[in-house]
Amino acid sequence: MASLAQQFTGLRCLPPSTSRLSKRASLLSSWKTRKSTFVVSAVAISNAQTKEREKLKELFEEAYERCRTAPMEGVAFTVEEFHSALENYDFISEIGATVKGTVFMTDSNGALVDITAKSSAFLPVQEACIHKIKHVHEAGIVPGMTEEFIIIGENEADDSLVLSLREIQYGLAWERCRQLQAEDVIVKGKVVGANKGGVVAIVEGLRGFVPFSQIASNSTAEELLEKELPLKFVDVDEEQSRLVLSNRKAMADNQAQLGIGSVVLGTVQSLKPYGAFIDIGGINGLLHVSQISHDRISDIATVLQPGDTLKVMILSHDRERGRVSLSTKKLEPTPGDMIRNPKLVFEKAEEMAQSFRQRIAQAEAMARADILRFQPESGLTLSSDGILGPLTSDLPAEGLDLSAIPAAEE
Repeated sequence: MASLAQQFTGLRCLPPSTSRLSKRASLLSSWKTRKSTFVVSAVAISNAQTKEREKLKELFEEAYERCRTAPMEGVAFTVEEFHSALENYDFISEIGATVKGTVFMTDSNGALVDITAKSSAFLPVQEACIHKIKHVHEAGIVPGMTEEFIIIGENEADDSLVLSLREIQYGLAWERCRQLQAEDVIVKGKVVGANKGGVVAIVEGLRGFVPFSQIASNSTAEELLEKELPLKFVDVDEEQSRLVLSNRKAMADNQAQLGIGSVVLGTVQSLKPYGAFIDIGGINGLLHVSQISHDRISDIATVLQPGDTLKVMILSHDRERGRVSLSTKKLEPTPGDMIRNPKLVFEKAEEMAQSFRQRIAQAEAMARADILRFQPESGLTLSSDGILGPLTSDLPAEGLDLSAIPAAEE
């Protein structure tokens, strides 16, 4: 067996082809060129950044040096001139003046308001509304709101101004009360206090005084507290801060509007064994148990409860005694509806009252005709439609007591 060396003696290695060597050389040359270009570019960018940093550094150092050595160089006016301009600027800061401002911050103490003055102004929570509030948000005061304020003082600690909306609202409330007095309007006032001479009621946000002599009922001051009373204005004097009201005048006006046979809306105030007291616009009327329904009622509480709202008809009205008799019985479409179907009575009230008033007119015409028979010398005549001439003193001006009028025949 020949040796291993002898076996490989006859083998020859072929030299690499010329094309392969040429391709490798080309790739190597291209890579070296790219590498050289990348290195040159990186060096150029680095040099440019360095120059930019140096330039910025020089600018910063120059600016710093100018601020340190000559801060006012190139400025058209001095600090003194600036402060002088502020002093000469026409800022409104006089107490009592009205300014327009925009709220930009609120908290539990009040609100900060921009009124374009040297410093912001402050609106305390107690000056934010004519009514008592705990936070300005309750009065609709929120950041961004623009409103007119009145300057009422100055805070010595920081020279800021103190504002008020309450003062402006007071002026508007007095103006409103004068207008209501001129129009002789009845308003509602809530009783919030009392003294020896009368009670204090809130009207249009103002505290008004109602003397006991001007209260129509015999209620005590304690009984009137927290209740609403119908009131009329007696004296409205803003300069003297005097607002005097009358419950008696309001009640008389209300009573004058109560026509016998008319339907009014009422609220049950209290129940008694003999009937229910109904509040009809500040006047207490009695709905007797016998006038609630045609059906017999043994316990009023099974039909009515305090706070219930219902329609009632005026039966009689004693203006001297301030007594008003009411009825729902006359408004029943069918006897017993107040017990079985009170909603139907409410819906048909005006219709039933109209029918009832027609029967009343006929009854009065018959009564006047009877009077005419006994007074032929009066000269009164009865028209074809049952209407008699001028009333005589024999009949009351307010008409008959309707409680005795029978129900309509079915």
